[in-house]
Formats: sequence, structure tokens, C-alpha cells
Amino acid sequence: MTTELILLLSLYATIILTSLLGENGPVRIFSTAGPVLASRVERNIATGYQFVDKTKGDTPLPTWLKPE
Repeated sequence: MTTELILLLSLYATIILTSLLGENGPVRIFSTAGPVLASRVERNIATGYQFVDKTKGDTPLPTWLKPE
């Protein structure tokens, strides 16, 4: 009984560790998703996506200022 338990636990631990540390683990997914998220944030800031005037509560068109 003990041998079967040890074998099952080691198999379970191996599956969990390979899912966390394998080639498609969370570390790799987050490192490849970082530049995509940054480009989306940069695009939304540049175009004024969902900027809200808190005094009026509406979404105005972005106003562009001339560079100084």
C-alpha cells in the first residue's frame, strides 16, 4: 500500500511540476505576453481610448495639443 501511494504521489508531483515549469509554463507565457500588453496600453494612451471627463461623466474626443 505504501509503495502504491509513493508512486501515485510522485506521478502527481511530476505532472504538476511539468505543468508549472515546462515550456508552456506561466513564466514563459507572462514573458511573451508582456510586450503585447505594453503595446496595447501604449496604443490606448495615444488614442485616448475610454478617457472620461469626470466632471461631465461622458467620453469626449481627445484634444491634441501642439508640441512646445
